[in-house]
Amino acid sequence: MKESHNPKGGLHRCNLLKGGAAVSLNTDISRRHFLLKSATAASLAFTAGAQIPTLRVGAAPTGDNRITKENAKPGTWDWLLTKTDITAIEPVELWRSPRIEGYCSEMSVGAGETLKVMVSTNPVSEFSLEIYRTGYYGGTGGRFMKRYDSIQGKTQADPPVGENRLRECKWEPTVEFEIPDDWLSGVYLGKLTAKKEGVQSFVIFIVRDNRPCDLLFQCSDTTWQAYNSWPTNEWSLYHNDKNGYTGYKKRKKWSTDANDTGWVSFDRPYGQFCQDHLVKYPKSVGSGEFLLWEFPLSYWIEQQGYDVSYISNVDTHTDGPGLQRAKGFISVGHDEYWTREMYDNAIAARDAGVNLAFLSGNSVWGVVPLLPSAAGQPHRIMRREGKFLGEELSKMLNKRRGTKPKYPAGPNAAQLMGGITAGIGGGPWTCANPDHWLYEGTGMKEGDTVEGLIGWEYHGSPAKSLPSMEIVALSEAKGGSGKPLSPHVATVYDGPKGNVVFDAGSIWWAQGLSSPPGHVLPAHKAKPQGPDRRVQRMMKNVFDRFVS
Repeated sequence: MKESHNPKGGLHRCNLLKGGAAVSLNTDISRRHFLLKSATAASLAFTAGAQIPTLRVGAAPTGDNRITKENAKPGTWDWLLTKTDITAIEPVELWRSPRIEGYCSEMSVGAGETLKVMVSTNPVSEFSLEIYRTGYYGGTGGRFMKRYDSIQGKTQADPPVGENRLRECKWEPTVEFEIPDDWLSGVYLGKLTAKKEGVQSFVIFIVRDNRPCDLLFQCSDTTWQAYNSWPTNEWSLYHNDKNGYTGYKKRKKWSTDANDTGWVSFDRPYGQFCQDHLVKYPKSVGSGEFLLWEFPLSYWIEQQGYDVSYISNVDTHTDGPGLQRAKGFISVGHDEYWTREMYDNAIAARDAGVNLAFLSGNSVWGVVPLLPSAAGQPHRIMRREGKFLGEELSKMLNKRRGTKPKYPAGPNAAQLMGGITAGIGGGPWTCANPDHWLYEGTGMKEGDTVEGLIGWEYHGSPAKSLPSMEIVALSEAKGGSGKPLSPHVATVYDGPKGNVVFDAGSIWWAQGLSSPPGHVLPAHKAKPQGPDRRVQRMMKNVFDRFVS
């Protein structure tokens, strides 16, 4: 390996040897499932006792595969940010880290491919870049991979407002290196530390591979970018000139035209997640939504020793056949924005016998294209093009809202997942079918609940036409004001080749699996409770079925 450093210049090169709207429930569900207020004292006692997490620092994963061998290597807590200086910008929910911030040239890279890291420091400062792979690692959550010291930073300009409100950085790369052959697929965090004042932030990227694997973990990076408001408070996919932030502060002025928003670019740093009414954690700045909604699942999967490989939404878009190397494909957390190609590729994987798990909420909801950057790099810009509702439901909603969409409706997401986005709210997961294999070993009975597992967006309205459709959870959901909403529904249906599709239907599903370093629970009236033995057992039942 040969490296060159230029402390006074900009570019460091490393040459490495290659080795939404509520939808009413559209199926007949007996009201007997709503036993939400009739839990026995015994079941309540079980609920309270089950909140104790089973994850222990130092517990060794079982099995013999690349993931268990990787997690046997020394881990460290050094990947965590220790000093952030998030500058509050009006409104106070939205932040960036101008003293040091950056982004990567690709969302995912493979061994032998080159990654460029673009960094800006303001004021100008030397900085260091430490790269870590996230995982279990004995409970530490990360392993040190590489470090660059004494890099000369410079202030790189905020991009001007372009056509369609696009803010697209054209920063010069500061560090550039080739991904080594021995870097296992995973989610990698680059920890940036400015020499002046020691302020820190993250950059994030995925290392992918093409090996057969048990589980394929798809990060929800198109949704991370959709909610990224960088550089100020006006530049997410939810902002427009007429109404400001149409999705939160100015709900009363919400645009009726789904296309009345700007475009967003991957060529930007990630600011603090803009829906900060859910979580306040400045030490996640630069990591998109990964640490909040997705890392608890990744950490738990690697602790359990499943052979998992990682991809981005962009990989699902560009490499449909690549999904079929896995026994199970996983949608995680807040997986809202998909392309039509992603939908088609997931359907093809299901029909080829791949198991699917939607451990997510508000998933496959917004239709987006992935467009080239101004420099011609593919898959770097997004805009809204409607919703995955199917023609019939789209026409009904458009008529209700007086909307005239510019683009044709996407296919119905319920035909892929089993359900579809039903509301914005939260509540307890309520067992509706205790004899189902999902609940084996949990001790749950009909009407038993896991508090705070549903939210903040969730699925319902199960499709009628899917084979062997089974409702496994039917849960009461409430909005922030306490008003009842359409019920949450979790489903399982059969694929065509002995495979299954499980839709947990909640952004917060992974909150019931673990709470690793760098993670905080969402601050919401539904009160997510964190790790729960029953959720862990349900997850094990799903994944064991996939890999068997």
